[in-house]
Amino acid sequence: MKYYIISGEASGDLHGSNLVKALKEEDSSAELRAWGGDLMLAAGVVLAKHYKDLAFMGIGQVLKNLPTILGNFKFCRQDIQAFAPDVLILIDYSGFNLRIAKWAKTQGYTVFYYISPQIWATRERRVKKIKLYVDKMFVILPFEADFYAKHDYPVEFVGHPLLDVIQAHQATPHFRVENNLSATPIIALLPGSRKQEIESMLQAMLSIVADFPDYQFVIAGAPSISVDFYQPFVHSNPNVTLLQNQTYSLLEHSHAALVTSGTATLETALFKVPQVVCYKAGALLYAIVKRIIKVPFISIVNLIMEKKVVQELIQHDLNTEQLKVELQQIVAGPKRQEMLNNYLLLSQKLGHQGASKKAAQSMVKHLRL
Repeated sequence: MKYYIISGEASGDLHGSNLVKALKEEDSSAELRAWGGDLMLAAGVVLAKHYKDLAFMGIGQVLKNLPTILGNFKFCRQDIQAFAPDVLILIDYSGFNLRIAKWAKTQGYTVFYYISPQIWATRERRVKKIKLYVDKMFVILPFEADFYAKHDYPVEFVGHPLLDVIQAHQATPHFRVENNLSATPIIALLPGSRKQEIESMLQAMLSIVADFPDYQFVIAGAPSISVDFYQPFVHSNPNVTLLQNQTYSLLEHSHAALVTSGTATLETALFKVPQVVCYKAGALLYAIVKRIIKVPFISIVNLIMEKKVVQELIQHDLNTEQLKVELQQIVAGPKRQEMLNNYLLLSQKLGHQGASKKAAQSMVKHLRL
């Protein structure tokens, strides 16, 4: 069978690559074409578009690049028609994928969605579109099944694919030596994956480096961003190092972390690293988001646990003084141990391993009916 997969971010590329491997195991004749990244390419897809060409953050960037965005929609529709897939598999990336899903249904394509858009957080009304345009939804968070059930739309909970990804991570015992890092405890900095986001987050995160002389700070470089982009931040801070494409190894050896809200907060928790979650956006974008957000937390860790496990510093609260206080509380003391205890409960809530395999088996079975 022929599968056309669309992911638009680094996390989608990661989970898409594992889904691709699982699909190839379930369907030996699978032909796969995708929007994704290097991981999906390595897994065996023909890459139609790289996600690094799709990263527009904020209203200003979207308006500035509107012709490109509209061109991407046109190209996508034409590319799907040329490939003529048996199924279109959408991975998160809701702004783009829901529009494509609507068009795809008018053309008679079967549409699966793997990793639900976070409509439970901001745009609950989008569930109507999903019910109309998506033949089957595969969710990875335990509370999502209940959310969709409330809207009379049955979905399949397959577990979280990060459990498999982290389980498969190879230990790196010589990590410090190979990267010229000292024996000093590491504070990991995960500032995001988009340039505007990284610049904003690093300005805040690096403002406390001088307050923690007994620790070394290491930035996890995003795979889609060049080393040159990070150099001004590293050169101005002698106690800061940049590591590119080694986020999991970095977390494996970190004592604590400052993490931009997103999938990275869950990855950090699953590596059992105490963290402070950070988020800051442009004033206009934040004002809009604040009005429409429907959940009490921004961190997926807190949402899954349904309580504040990790501290969230949002917008004006993300300042040097508060960041210093919160980090100090998790490098040592009772708050650190409490967070680690909650991480164990978090892992249990996420279900069993094998999410990618379970999703692939269900997809292939559905298509063969």
